Amino acid sequence: QVQPVESGGGSVQAGGSLRLSCAASGYTYDMGWFRQAPGKEREGVSCINWSGGSTYYADSVKGRFTISRDNAKNALYLQMNSLQPEDTAMYYCAAVLGFVGVDNCSPKLYDYWGQGTQVTVSS
Repeated sequence: QVQPVESGGGSVQAGGSLRLSCAASGYTYDMGWFRQAPGKEREGVSCINWSGGSTYYADSVKGRFTISRDNAKNALYLQMNSLQPEDTAMYYCAAVLGFVGVDNCSPKLYDYWGQGTQVTVSS
């Protein structure tokens, strides 16, 4: 059983930065960060394959967010720069015990979810 645990959320002003971390108990394959704003569906922000060699970013975060992983630590990270109010959401780390392809960064394909960490960006 894989149980991701997120940390690193918080409140920042527009233009600021945050780094999210996710500790996953056990080895995983593809992993990703997802977010859900109030009244909206959960969406894929960024996904990464098991080696870290392939990544996907939603258009809304390209050039601002960077996903990375450390398999020795079973850890996943999301560096978020130039944050904007529209980035405000609950951010979730998720994992799948298989290869779904990073371009298939859809919540429907991921099996194991953390509890989420809140990111709030004020203007």
